[in-house]
Amino acid sequence: MKKVSVLIALLLMVSLTAFGSAEEKQQPAFVIELATGGVMRGILYPEIAPQSVGNFIELANSGFYDGLIFHRVIPGFMIQGGDPEGSGRGGPGYSIAGEFTANGVSNPVRHTYGVLSMARAQPFDSAGSQFFIMVSDSPFLDGQYAAFGLVQEGMEHAEAIVSAPRNANDKPREDQIIQSIRVETFGVEYPFQKLSGR
Repeated sequence: MKKVSVLIALLLMVSLTAFGSAEEKQQPAFVIELATGGVMRGILYPEIAPQSVGNFIELANSGFYDGLIFHRVIPGFMIQGGDPEGSGRGGPGYSIAGEFTANGVSNPVRHTYGVLSMARAQPFDSAGSQFFIMVSDSPFLDGQYAAFGLVQEGMEHAEAIVSAPRNANDKPREDQIIQSIRVETFGVEYPFQKLSGR
């Protein structure tokens, strides 16, 4: 009887372990490779900003960002890229819903050092392909922009980009080129809705 009880207990433990691992999903992991050879790595937050994450994954893994530049860099603030025109006015031909408090969407991620967030025009649902990486804590952005990820490694490369000589429009005088961005989704799909717009 004792052997049977031990066996049942072991089977129960194995079942619970298997169930727990099946329920836990790995966060999508991104890699930003720069033309300089620098690499930034981090994770995305689909449970917080599913529209932003799904959009970023589709653009990144389709090669959309390959060869684009960080067109706006502001020391003590952030670096911005993802515009196919390199002017700050371009996008993928559509927009996505803004996932932040001012737009009625709960998003607890603070705009702290290393956070990845969606850039947008004045309308709340105008984000498209442009994103920015914080190089300083900027709480005034909280609740106003859709933070959706975090750079965990390689922020020294963001620091180098933000320190590049720039013109009066905060555009680096020498192009800061994104060689590629790819996201590992670990076999999970992240659907999102495209709106009309940029």
